[in-house]
Amino acid sequence: MDRAGVLNVKNGRRVVLVVEDSFLIRLNALDTIARTGYEALEAQNADDAILILEARQDIDLVFTDVQMPGSMDGIELCQYVRILWPHVKLLVASGVFQLQEQSLPSGCIFLSKPYSDRAITNAITKLLGV
Repeated sequence: MDRAGVLNVKNGRRVVLVVEDSFLIRLNALDTIARTGYEALEAQNADDAILILEARQDIDLVFTDVQMPGSMDGIELCQYVRILWPHVKLLVASGVFQLQEQSLPSGCIFLSKPYSDRAITNAITKLLGV
């Protein structure tokens, strides 16, 4: 959806931004998301993700790790996204922290690492309602 609440579907596909500093984990998530039929974008940290979010108005979901280098971690990124892009769905993952969804911004889903490809697709499907 855009800021006016209109659903964004580019070429019939929803857009997912993966924010992950580990190259192999990011690559696997991008591949899984693309195989599921979504357009997959990538960022290595929250700073890069914010630049992408500012440049594109068609991002439906941000899938972020918690611990990353840069000016903010994944939790702070989620809080920032929730304020500036409230329509964007949020999926948070960590292999270090066990977070309760009630401790995250509203509407977030948490995945514990290591997660399966099926867990990613199930969470995205639940969040995007497709």
